[in-house]
Amino acid sequence: MSSPESQATSSVRNVALGVCGGIAAYKAVEVLRGLQKAGCNVRVAMTKRACEFVQPLTFRALSGHHVVVDDYAPDNPDPIAHITFSQTVDLLVVAPATANMIAKFANGVADDFLSSTYLACTAPVLIAPAMNTTMLEHPATQRNLERLRADGVHFVEPDAGEMACGTIGPGRLSEPDRIVAAALKILGGSKSKDLSGERLLITVGATREEIDPVRFISNRSSGKMGFALAEAALKRGADVTVVVGVTTAAVPSGVRIVNALSAEEMSHAVARESAGASVFIGAAAIADYRPVQRAEQKIKKSNELITLTLERTPDVLSQVAASRTNGMLVIGFAAETENVVENAKEKLRAKKLDAIVANDVTRQDSGFDSATNAITIITRDEAVELPVLSKRDAADRILDAIVKLRLG
Repeated sequence: MSSPESQATSSVRNVALGVCGGIAAYKAVEVLRGLQKAGCNVRVAMTKRACEFVQPLTFRALSGHHVVVDDYAPDNPDPIAHITFSQTVDLLVVAPATANMIAKFANGVADDFLSSTYLACTAPVLIAPAMNTTMLEHPATQRNLERLRADGVHFVEPDAGEMACGTIGPGRLSEPDRIVAAALKILGGSKSKDLSGERLLITVGATREEIDPVRFISNRSSGKMGFALAEAALKRGADVTVVVGVTTAAVPSGVRIVNALSAEEMSHAVARESAGASVFIGAAAIADYRPVQRAEQKIKKSNELITLTLERTPDVLSQVAASRTNGMLVIGFAAETENVVENAKEKLRAKKLDAIVANDVTRQDSGFDSATNAITIITRDEAVELPVLSKRDAADRILDAIVKLRLG
């Protein structure tokens, strides 16, 4: 059997790992580590009984995320964690899954965090049962398992062997590497290479509009979001060209780079490159204004006041949208400080875009040079507000929306 690492999907995937109470709970640590080695971002939910076998601190230290046991606990950072936890993942894995939890899932009982998460989950579910042989073979448990299979739940069947109680027979939790392999097989069936054949043109970073040979007008864009999009798109099979202004983020390998320092240069570069693109993403923070005249020499500090007359720079996003051909999708960004969604929707309409990504740059956890982003993806039909995600995860959600637009 191939290793979990060799079956890793082509982009970062978000996995929720549910851990139930039982002696096999310690093996969930190995499941977590296996998923991480395969490139998955894993968050953990535990039942209260599971905490009697393995402490939440173990999973928190390994995953880097808060471990949810009770969404009403004072230390829980999210008051609706069972919704955001379950609806921002690509797969829910429950290992080990006890007879009690399986019964709850099958009958729609939601009396703790994990069972509530299952009911709220819109992603595929993979369950690895673990229980005494007699409990597994009981007609009630078998009915519950059949009900869940009919509901579309995936299973990693338990192994046969000697239990902790001394019973010999089926019911022992399957080996962690088999659980990880089953999870990666499910994950690999949906997004892997779903952008094959698409040619993405992405603008990234800030532009500089010179005042004199020393000074310029610019902004705080780091290029992190644009480069995250480029990296994610490349791993999902797209051909990617990036028109790059000024950035502080690392350039992902494998993408074609075109440099452009000013708004004028970026406009010309995009005009040259857009003819071969099927998707344009305007992630760059292009300066809206530039000095009408650039001083040939450094302006001296001889006056207390200086007046600069500014003019509009080329509107690259509008130009691409107006000249598009052959079904090109045009996606914009709206970095706002107030009325975020309303302003973004107006930009979507005015520029005739297919979608726009809005974010509030006044937030500490979102916007320029932040490692995370809290975005709302707006199309002509809907506006989807996402929780705070890493910019790499946010990139995949934006690309998901592009795939949906293409299929729609």
